[in-house]
Amino acid sequence: MVVNNYFIGIDVGTSYVKAVIINNLKEIISSFIARTGTSIANSSKLAFENILSNAKLSKSAIKHITATGFGKDKIIFADSNKTEISCHAKGAYHYFPKKITVIDIGGQDTKVIKLDDKGKIKRFKMNRKCAAGTGAFIEEIAYRLDIPLKELNNLAAESTKNVPLASYCTVFAKTEIISRIKEGEKVEDLIKSAFDSVIRRIIEMSELEGNLVLTGGLIAYNSIIGEILKKEIGAEILIPPNHTSQLIGAIGAALFAIERHNLKGKKLIKQNEV
Repeated sequence: MVVNNYFIGIDVGTSYVKAVIINNLKEIISSFIARTGTSIANSSKLAFENILSNAKLSKSAIKHITATGFGKDKIIFADSNKTEISCHAKGAYHYFPKKITVIDIGGQDTKVIKLDDKGKIKRFKMNRKCAAGTGAFIEEIAYRLDIPLKELNNLAAESTKNVPLASYCTVFAKTEIISRIKEGEKVEDLIKSAFDSVIRRIIEMSELEGNLVLTGGLIAYNSIIGEILKKEIGAEILIPPNHTSQLIGAIGAALFAIERHNLKGKKLIKQNEV
């Protein structure tokens, strides 16, 4: 098959904007991740320009752009948009085409999406009530302890003692961690406990069964999340390949872009036949 059609998916989250270009073979050609910041318009434009530049493609080479995420309606240059639930399901099923439960740990919310063996969404649940159980919870802990985010996973892996946090609330948990450090608890044990808290909240959200696919920025940089979840419930944990966990929503949007383009082509063919 000749590769000459390109498609873009842009996922505008509360914390990060993610964008990918895929070709008609569904291969990722370029990707970009940056903070959403205070302007969705600016951050999405930056993502669009960067992935084009990285792929050495012109705007005219892009056949369709699909936006998703909480800021999808603000992407004025997108040709269509889809819900984040649909796009995360689409992206996860692309890599694991079987009955799966997708757990997407986002910056401000966590999604649990259950798919059948055909990739159809059976049901889903979202947690948006507070930061507990999300990436923001871990970011706040890192900020309070003045530890770079990228160092948390290795520190947690050094934990030798189980010291559960008493509070799920981000505000109270931060205060509790500082107090317990002063009392002599080790930082690595408390960081591990913070990750444990995220997993406990997810388990409380919905019954988790079957093949679990973990997506989102938190799992992309913290493999310990998968290890904790596997230990807690004993299920098989699947992680999208090549560090694409944080890009799953954007990948799903790009796959929908291909479908919209192909559907439009079929309609034109039918019209010509008539």
